[in-house]
Amino acid sequence: MVSLQKKDAYRVAVLGATGAVGRAMVETLARRNFPVAELRLLASPKSAGQTISFRGEPVVVQAAEEAAFAGIDIALFSAGADASLTFAPLAVRQGAVVIDNSSAYRMHEDVPLVVPEVNPHALAHHRGIIANPNCSTIQLVVAVKPLVDLGLEHIHVATYQAVSGMGQKAVDALMQEVARGPASSEPTLFPVVSQPEHYPMAFNVLPQCDVFLDNGYTKEEMKLVNESRKILELPGLAVSPTAVRVPVLYGHSEAVALRFSRPVRVEEVRERLARAPGVVLVDDPARRRYPHPRMAAGTGETYVGRIRQDLSDPHTVLMFIVADNLLKGAAWNAVQIAEALIGRGV
Repeated sequence: MVSLQKKDAYRVAVLGATGAVGRAMVETLARRNFPVAELRLLASPKSAGQTISFRGEPVVVQAAEEAAFAGIDIALFSAGADASLTFAPLAVRQGAVVIDNSSAYRMHEDVPLVVPEVNPHALAHHRGIIANPNCSTIQLVVAVKPLVDLGLEHIHVATYQAVSGMGQKAVDALMQEVARGPASSEPTLFPVVSQPEHYPMAFNVLPQCDVFLDNGYTKEEMKLVNESRKILELPGLAVSPTAVRVPVLYGHSEAVALRFSRPVRVEEVRERLARAPGVVLVDDPARRRYPHPRMAAGTGETYVGRIRQDLSDPHTVLMFIVADNLLKGAAWNAVQIAEALIGRGV
């Protein structure tokens, strides 16, 4: 483990500071009152010179290079896998602990993949790099972890993922499509590889998040499988995923069926979730109280509701899970990891 010296305040860098998640990281550091002695904002050379406000003061964005990490204690990365592969080893060489939001290191055996409410103990084994899981995985494991010891055997999950998961350009493109209306025959403007160019996103639902693999699943679906197994420390856990993109701006939703080795009562599940860290139980169907993306927007919690028994299998419980994909699904979780590193978190 690369030790992090205990201090009253820490020098923090954010790589990818001008992107949506990078900006959310800066805002979350301020919102959670993280003890920042110095904030260094880094991005590509074309973004250098921009300013971003932190605690009411402008901070100038610098071009990312190895020297920019000199003296940094904690570096939050959200600039994509290629940038992480390039700069994470350089930052560690300069003495920083890197918390990486990309997919670059998540499945490396010697890199802990951490959700602080679920597996904070994994931090003890880091060697300078800690991986932040995929957004859809984070909210799933936060809700599932309190139920694992009931004899969890199989997770069936269908996601309903917001377009902000593809970046700000996708948000802008959706708004343009909405403005054109449902009758428009113009091709979609989505400028990302994970979105088929010939399908409109507005007023539509697309069963594709990221690219398809040879096994017929998408990369997003396999992230749900592999990352959940690693975080929950259940390498043999059965996970059956379907990842779907919906015309929602912010907030991922998941319809989940959990099968256990024994019959499980809904009341037992509700009681455990009501006590679980990071979970907000919203489960009152009689009053039409259940999670939805707008409920989760701007928060760092995971909302769970629609808890009910499977009609034909007493071993299976169904539920609906929602979280803000830019916050709990990315920036918020990264800052929580930093808090756990310095002994302030879960």
